[in-house]
Amino acid sequence: MKVAIKDFQVEMEVKTNGIEFEVRDNDGALRGDCYLTKTGLIWCRGRTTRENGTRVSWDQFIEWMEAE
Repeated sequence: MKVAIKDFQVEMEVKTNGIEFEVRDNDGALRGDCYLTKTGLIWCRGRTTRENGTRVSWDQFIEWMEAE
């Protein structure tokens, strides 16, 4: 996978709009965008808009990552 930051603010703290990552496969085809926000993550598959993306809270994400 190739992951690129589309828009990166100078400040290190994540603000209201968050940080947007563009995710492409090794052939360069767009897989989607991932937004990291203060409240969690938003996954937008393909050309899905941020408003229609799948939202995950930080607590839910942490549970997934720590599950055995």
